[in-house]
Amino acid sequence: MAIQKFEDIIAWQKAQDFAVEIYAAFETSKDHGFKHQICHAAVSISNNIAEGFDRISDADFARFLFISIFLQ
Repeated sequence: MAIQKFEDIIAWQKAQDFAVEIYAAFETSKDHGFKHQICHAAVSISNNIAEGFDRISDADFARFLFISIFLQ
């Protein structure tokens, strides 16, 4: 059975959970620049997975998965 939507991808679900944990961990941080940067990076993991899922080819999807893992 093929995955029909990116929300069904376990890595995307875990990335969402991770982003929630990061936001909670840095909620009281006074270093607003760092807080913004780390929270933005955490959210971009699941965003890259979702964007790659909507690409036409498996190669494009793989490229976005690579980005979500290594370029954060």
